Amino acid sequence: MSTGPVVIAEVVRSGFVEGHHYGSVVALAADGSVDWSVGDVTSPVLPRSCNKPLQALAMVECGLDLPPDLLALASASHSGEPMHIDGVRRILAGAGLDESALQTPPDLPLDDTQRDVWLRAGQAKSSIAMNCSGKHAAMLATCVINGWETATYRQAAHPLQRAIGAGLSALTGEPIEHIAVDGCGAPLMSTSLVGLARAFSALATATQGSRHQVAEAIRAHPEMVSGTTRDELRLLRAIPGAIGKAGAESCYAVALPDGRAFALKTDDGAARARPVVMAEALRRSGIDVEPGVDTDAVHATGVSVLLGGGEPVGVVRAAF
Repeated sequence: MSTGPVVIAEVVRSGFVEGHHYGSVVALAADGSVDWSVGDVTSPVLPRSCNKPLQALAMVECGLDLPPDLLALASASHSGEPMHIDGVRRILAGAGLDESALQTPPDLPLDDTQRDVWLRAGQAKSSIAMNCSGKHAAMLATCVINGWETATYRQAAHPLQRAIGAGLSALTGEPIEHIAVDGCGAPLMSTSLVGLARAFSALATATQGSRHQVAEAIRAHPEMVSGTTRDELRLLRAIPGAIGKAGAESCYAVALPDGRAFALKTDDGAARARPVVMAEALRRSGIDVEPGVDTDAVHATGVSVLLGGGEPVGVVRAAF
């Protein structure tokens, strides 16, 4: 096993390798052991939004009770489509709150088309449009259910965040070594790539209880976890029973119902390499050709084209 990030993707333009993406990838076998890995998969990383399904689980275990589509939205980095905005409002309304309670930084929708629609309608940046607003609405609802202070829900010492930390550590099987502030302002808790894959495996293999509830919400409503145009949605629809979540800084975790799981991070945080590397990891483990899997769709999620003069002249390709 390598002790640091290695080249996991190459940038190829007109047949010339003009750059590299370094990173790390781990694949767990169904029994939880490391099947294979490249790079450093045991040191702490900040999984960014890959933590959201794990945070949602902790909230469910604290009493949050949402229908599946809204529970999926609680796990989301949403695109800001109407179904997402409406869903956030539904979560808040169920807790007797409105969007003024959100402490997500004002932003535009993540999806380019939705951003254009938003701006053409004369709407400014808004907390509800920010891609983490589903998670924050669920955090507020969990606070209301438990009688916890809502004004301070983002603080690491808040009972909600302490409960999330305990739940995340239990799922990953690792202590939380670092607590940072995520882009949305909420606490961001570290784990290794092995720990992240282990946590997703625990969700994907559950057959009852809160873990199963979260996994089934993601399976039933993957479009709520990301958006209708996103590569994560296409991948989850291509692999029966899979769950997954992408995050900023090129983090990604995917798990299958039999317990096999994958986690990766690109060292430079380049978003263009993330789906390429995951598609190759799945191919390396033979997931892409298993019965019921849409092989072409899996492969398509791993295509990242480079343009020259408006025409395709190269690709970002996996290199491990």
